[in-house]
Amino acid sequence: MADTSTARNRIAWIVLAVLVLGAVAFSLWPRPGADSVAGRTRSLAREFRCVDCEGLSVADSQTASARAARVEIRRRLEAGESEAEVRAYFVDLYGESVLLKPEGTGIGLVVWALPVVAVILAGAGIVVAVRRGRRTPRLRATDEDEALVARALGAEHGTDDRADDGDER
Repeated sequence: MADTSTARNRIAWIVLAVLVLGAVAFSLWPRPGADSVAGRTRSLAREFRCVDCEGLSVADSQTASARAARVEIRRRLEAGESEAEVRAYFVDLYGESVLLKPEGTGIGLVVWALPVVAVILAGAGIVVAVRRGRRTPRLRATDEDEALVARALGAEHGTDDRADDGDER
């Protein structure tokens, strides 16, 4: 019985590990992108936060400043600037907050790593709690404990079988 339970637990952990690794691989897998100026403009516009809107990208916003940013991105790409140069221009102009995805260095690294570390620590805490629960032995009542409960139940029902020897507690 214990062997089948252990085998099931191992299989469950293996399945969980495969799912997590698959999700990570899927999210990191490179996606084919359009190499045209229009495709590169759309791609870059999705990376920048609209300065007038909260939470919208330059690609999704219809404000005048977002339209101007899209025009500027397209103009710079047509002029031969790389995506990194266009990104650096907007960061220099508006600061790091213009990026919807923070950089992977400095404080940006902390922003990216903190949720991952929190999930890993939470998972480790769950594993430790489950293992600790399995190791805690079952407590057995002694004869003395059972007698105490019987006396308490008897007193509750009015049939206290203790001898009245004056030993009040």
